[in-house]
Amino acid sequence: MNKDDESGEQPRPRSEPAGATAPDSGKPRRPQEGGGILMGRVFGVPVYVAPSWFLVAALITWVFGGQIERVLPELGNARYLVSLFFAVAFYASVLVHELAHTLAALRFKLPVRRIQLQFFGGVSEIEKECETPGREFVLAFVGPLLSLVLAGAFYAAMYAAEPGTVPGVLLAGLMISNLIVAAFNLLPGLPLDGGRMLRAVVWKITGKPMSGTVAAAWVGRALAVTVLIGLPLLTHTGALGNDTRDISGLETVMDALLAAILAAIIWTGAGNSLRMARLREHLPELRVRTLTRRAVPVESGTPLSEALRRANEAGARALVVVDGQGEPTALVRETAIVGVPQHRRPWVAVGGLAQELTEGMRVPADLAGEALLERLRAHPATEYLVVEESGEIYGVLSTADVERAFVQAMARPGS
Repeated sequence: MNKDDESGEQPRPRSEPAGATAPDSGKPRRPQEGGGILMGRVFGVPVYVAPSWFLVAALITWVFGGQIERVLPELGNARYLVSLFFAVAFYASVLVHELAHTLAALRFKLPVRRIQLQFFGGVSEIEKECETPGREFVLAFVGPLLSLVLAGAFYAAMYAAEPGTVPGVLLAGLMISNLIVAAFNLLPGLPLDGGRMLRAVVWKITGKPMSGTVAAAWVGRALAVTVLIGLPLLTHTGALGNDTRDISGLETVMDALLAAILAAIIWTGAGNSLRMARLREHLPELRVRTLTRRAVPVESGTPLSEALRRANEAGARALVVVDGQGEPTALVRETAIVGVPQHRRPWVAVGGLAQELTEGMRVPADLAGEALLERLRAHPATEYLVVEESGEIYGVLSTADVERAFVQAMARPGS
């Protein structure tokens, strides 16, 4: 199943349906390799297994074990080992689905942060949006396509297996599960792959990616309501081919719970797609020159009270520590200033509150939009020295100010 995070990372929901491709929101944050257990790297992209996967693997083992008991009762408790193998093989299929998205993204020169296998499948965290609707369509379609190919391969392999045997049951289960993954992903609503395909089509027709996002997101919300109501109804009425006489109260509750979880994931993903798309519309408004605080240069031994007096006189909100030649060497941290009591400020030198400048903490004054966010993401810090092309100090950029601008952009109505 699939997720689109228009992308790209105000805080993102991390429970995605299988096969999600999630472009990054671009919000500046500290790089993280978290998200579960690192299983390895494929094509240079780290693959993680989230803790929630173990819960679902256990559930699949239990449910599929009950199915095996009906077909192969002679297995006894060994059926749970077989069903555990099925759970692992199923998620291996999901990984192949994700690798299809990842390879397509890398082919289009879109960086992929990581692949994560989680609650109801997986997500490929792609850090940038596609530049054209055609590439968007291909990037979304390759996942379900690979799931269909896997289903076909398992179907063909069934001819080489004896019916009613462990290999035959496993191959049939994997064929059906991959068909379900492909079919579900092709539903035309965000955050599923089919939703991204619909977004690409509307984008191509209208010339506006935002229009595509709005259309696909609202279809996604309609799908969420349909799943919430329709899935338990189909099961309870026997429309899926099941015998209604065998339906127990527990199965009814489990069906309703599964439908509610899927509906919540789809609804949340669709809403996030809308919010992130709106945010991207306003990204060009994030300019270093607009967000930079005016700063005054002070030497390391200057008392904090004196430095603040100079800043107040100049109408500045930041302090830059300079050496004897006037070259900037450090930035006085805002949080450190706040932590010094008023009566102590005449006795505390600014040098003790400063963070030494590194090359990554120097930001050109002309940066804006995506370029600004990528620069901050690559070199995380609380404050940055903003410099002109000539090297002259322009001011200090606070990460808090950038995040506040994000919040304001999110609050504006989309166009």
